[in-house]
Amino acid sequence: QPVATVAAEDAALQSLGIRIVALRLSAGGYMLDLRYRLVDVERARPLFARKQALFLEDEASGARLAVPGTPKLGPLRPGKKAIKVDHDYAILFANPGAFVQRGARVRLVAGDLRVAALTVQ
Repeated sequence: QPVATVAAEDAALQSLGIRIVALRLSAGGYMLDLRYRLVDVERARPLFARKQALFLEDEASGARLAVPGTPKLGPLRPGKKAIKVDHDYAILFANPGAFVQRGARVRLVAGDLRVAALTVQ
């Protein structure tokens, strides 16, 4: 099953300058691991801005899955220093209680930008 529909792939590329590689359950289902390839640095800036609201939203329930942070590492997403075109990056999202399961449809929200129709693998 593909990670994203053609429309979602186009939306990710047009609005955020990324190509979605994978969205998988991780850490026994308690985290979602989003992998993407950076295509356009300027469009992708919201993904790297630590103060920018960034979460996954379950399309069925509307539940929001945030990027967790730790005292030593900070948010579990790349920072501005890491930006390079044609490199793959990852963002981890908390999935408390393993609420979102394999096959669920979610949307990626980065500030005002939304990419819908992503399927959890």
